[in-house]
Amino acid sequence: MPKPVALVIGASRGIGRQIAIDLARNGYAVVVAAKSTEAQETDLPPSSSKHSTITSVTREINDIHHGTATAIPVDTRSITQIDALFAAVERLHGRLDVLIYNAGAIWWSAVESTPVKRFQLMQRVNPEGLYASIQAALPLFARNAWRGRIVVVSPPIYSRFFRGKTAYAMGKVGMSVLTKGLAMDFVRQGRKDMAITSLWPAVSIESAATEDMVRNDPSAQKDLRKPTIFSDAVLAVLNAPAESVNGLLDLDEDFLRRTCGVTDFSKYAVVRGSTPRRIMPASFPVLEVEEQDDEGRRMDSVVLRGKI
Repeated sequence: MPKPVALVIGASRGIGRQIAIDLARNGYAVVVAAKSTEAQETDLPPSSSKHSTITSVTREINDIHHGTATAIPVDTRSITQIDALFAAVERLHGRLDVLIYNAGAIWWSAVESTPVKRFQLMQRVNPEGLYASIQAALPLFARNAWRGRIVVVSPPIYSRFFRGKTAYAMGKVGMSVLTKGLAMDFVRQGRKDMAITSLWPAVSIESAATEDMVRNDPSAQKDLRKPTIFSDAVLAVLNAPAESVNGLLDLDEDFLRRTCGVTDFSKYAVVRGSTPRRIMPASFPVLEVEEQDDEGRRMDSVVLRGKI
């Protein structure tokens, strides 16, 4: 029986690395994808180190965890490279069961201090890279009789998320909109074994991004969690019935508490005995409205163009 195949985009360090490792430990053949390719140290670098690459992560999975992993470089700003990545997955494994999109560009600042080039970079890596990846993935899921899962690292939609990081939020919220919209497509098309879910950390997670923060303020480490909490939530999503997670925008902690009965999160704290500060609200707006199924005549540009 061949192993199920998971592609993790943005798997060189932090959350993505941990997800790739834990998928491999749970029986998946994992394709590890990101821009960084060459391990720069003989010893394996720490998970949050900027020296961690898809090469070192793949070596860690194969040599230490005795799993199955392949490293394939990809720059998600390039549709050509994304298409080549999925073609390589098909050549290697002939199938795709799980797509994790963790690639991301980040710049948190006010609009006036966010240059247009920085804004464009975030849009290309975040929503556009995700969209192109999903477009490339759907034919593989179709060949798998429309059985598969997509997990996106993007947040629930609420107003406070926009504050102080509008340009970043525009892309990340766009990713969550894509999750909601594609989930509706799956339902309308009767694809009951397909699901797309967005997950976001409830508490800041140790990563290359937080490395600089801790360097400037060592006390900030007490407010960090290990990336294992996010990976555990991803695995729980993948093990849940498709209909229960399709279109879901959730937080790692909340999903684990609600569906797995987890009440003690102390093992995830980077500083033992600390209680990391939650950075996300306790509840979120409900996006659905009563008249959503009474939208009138639905337009389809493909159909309209075909009649011209």
